[in-house]
Amino acid sequence: MSKITLEDIRVNPSKEAIDQLRKAIVIYDRELAKDSAKKLISDKVNPLKVIKVMIEAIKLIGDAYEEGKLFLPELVGASDAMSAAMPIAEEELKKTGTKGESLGSVVLGTVFGDIHSIGKTMVGTMLTAEGFTVHDIGTNAKAEKFIEAVKTYNPNILAMSALLTTTASEQKKVMSVLEKEGLREKVKVMVGGGAVTREFAKSIGADGYDSTAPGAAKLAKRLIGK
Repeated sequence: MSKITLEDIRVNPSKEAIDQLRKAIVIYDRELAKDSAKKLISDKVNPLKVIKVMIEAIKLIGDAYEEGKLFLPELVGASDAMSAAMPIAEEELKKTGTKGESLGSVVLGTVFGDIHSIGKTMVGTMLTAEGFTVHDIGTNAKAEKFIEAVKTYNPNILAMSALLTTTASEQKKVMSVLEKEGLREKVKVMVGGGAVTREFAKSIGADGYDSTAPGAAKLAKRLIGK
C-alpha cells in the first residue's frame, strides 16, 4: 500500500469522523477538528488512537514545510487546528487513565519580556507529534519559573523561545541560574525564536538550536539519543 499523502487526505470524501479529523488538520479547520474529536470520543474511540491520527497529520504538514512545499501560515494553521482538538482527547485520557509511551519530557516556554506564543506553540505541537510529553509554562516566563519547572518535572530537555532581540539575553540568564542551582548537567537545553542564532546559542552554552518547529522536534530527539 502506497504512503498516504496530504492531497489524498484533502480530497477524501469520507464523512467518517476519523477521516474528518485527519482532514481538519491538513486543511487547517479548527472547528472541524474539535467537532471530529468530540464525535470520536463520544463514540468511545480510544483517545490514544484519536491523538495518533492528529499526530500523523501534523507530521505530514511538518515534513511538507521542511521540504518547502508549504509555508509558515499553513504550519501555523495546522498547529492551531491540532491544538484545538488535542485537549478533548487528552481530557478523556485523564478520565480513563490510559497512557501512551513517552519519548521523554520537555519544559517549554517563552522567556521573560516576550509574550509571543505562536512559535512556541508550534514547537510544542511538533514535540508532541514526535512522542514527547510537553510541559508548557507559557510566555513572559521569568528565569525562576523555568527553574521551578525543571525541579518539578525533571525533564530531559528545557526549550526556550525568544522572538524579540531585547529578550534573547533572558535565555542567557536562565542558563546562569541553571548553573547556580546545580541543574545544568541534569537537562539538555535547546533555544530558538526569531531573536536567536546558532552562534548566540553556542555563546550561552545551549546544547542545540533550530529555527523551525519541525527542526526543533528532530533536534530534541537527537539530544536524547533517539
